[in-house]
Amino acid sequence: MSRNYGIGHRDIYIAGKAFLKQSFKNKDIGATSFGDLAQRWSRFSRYIKYHTENGIGRLERITRESVIEYGKYLADKVDAEEISAGYAHNLVSAVNSIMKTMPTDWKSVGPVRDCHLPKRSNVRTKIPGSMDRLAYENARTVLRQSGDPTGEALTGLARELGLRSKEASLLDVRKALAEAERTGAVTVTLGTKGGRLREMPMTTAKQMEALRDASAAQGNRRSLMPTEATWKTWREGGLRNIRETMQQHTGGGLHDLRAAYACERYKALTGHDAPVIAGGIVDRTADLAARQQIARELGHGRIDVVSSYIGGRS
Repeated sequence: MSRNYGIGHRDIYIAGKAFLKQSFKNKDIGATSFGDLAQRWSRFSRYIKYHTENGIGRLERITRESVIEYGKYLADKVDAEEISAGYAHNLVSAVNSIMKTMPTDWKSVGPVRDCHLPKRSNVRTKIPGSMDRLAYENARTVLRQSGDPTGEALTGLARELGLRSKEASLLDVRKALAEAERTGAVTVTLGTKGGRLREMPMTTAKQMEALRDASAAQGNRRSLMPTEATWKTWREGGLRNIRETMQQHTGGGLHDLRAAYACERYKALTGHDAPVIAGGIVDRTADLAARQQIARELGHGRIDVVSSYIGGRS
């Protein structure tokens, strides 16, 4: 049999799309599904060719392990809020769908089970694992003892200040600490979504402690991210290790730390536990005001996004 399971074409995107076309001709899928799957297969094809060691240039070399690694790559991007969890699930599912059209006994890769992607829901129904301070501190201890003070410091910024992983990575913590001591707030400019500048109020002693620890870990660098790293190599290397260490102990990644911050902030603002913890809303007027404040602090333009951190309004 010639390469790419008999298709013969050297490009795995075109070869995979040929199998997809056959499914369309057989009326196994509709026109809309064909277009969506083809677009998602294109993204996987680029990844498998250029992001894997030595590159994978033929369908026969695609394994469950390589697709799981793709899913973890997507999980890194979800954790950094570069893509949504729902879209990442769709990307992994598309690879499964197309691989099943080929003459191979393909065993589907589970987005959550195998790739550690968060669930699709836009409304949080599970209490953030890092609300458990003991589990959270255990993860930080592991990072510190494994020689990763940067990882320990970064998790502190995410947990106590609600920073995104990219914001925490790029923050000049020494300047931020000086600003916090001078003004009682920290201005976040780098790594923000849409380039929107925002100001984080310093309201707890733990926030100042996190800034001091991170400033010490930063040393003479411009930020916590290693000087020699690019955002891409850092996100897929050191930052992934930090995320996976946190997941092992709390069940959630770095984005989960932001959710824990939001839940604690909600209680400080309303006097009540967040809906995901309490099982409902006690005061709807206070709830709305808190969501508006938390949305500003987390760098979101819409309050409905806050439901993914603290639970819904229904």
